[in-house]
Amino acid sequence: MRYTIVLSYAFSPAWLSLSRDERNDMRERCIQPVLAKYADRVSARFFDAEAFHAQHTDFALLETADLRAYYHLVEELRDTPLIGDGYLAFTDIRIGVEDGYRAFEESASAA
Repeated sequence: MRYTIVLSYAFSPAWLSLSRDERNDMRERCIQPVLAKYADRVSARFFDAEAFHAQHTDFALLETADLRAYYHLVEELRDTPLIGDGYLAFTDIRIGVEDGYRAFEESASAA
């Protein structure tokens, strides 16, 4: 089964007070290596939402068939200064299976 995860998060005012160069540097040092490590098992797309939602500023759309890899990716992100120093906080995580009922029906009819 393939899982889709909507990972909502908010950047802090401290993040916004950094220069764009500092933010880009932190992104390159903290986020890119973790994403690259799991890129063969977890795909990620990123969206800005600050103009459309008050509880989170951004969200990521992740897809994977390997929930363990997804979980490890999140744990590694949590160990970075980006989260550890309070620049980013997860605000919501939603997970679903696209057309999961079809897999269930196929499995049920095969039994």
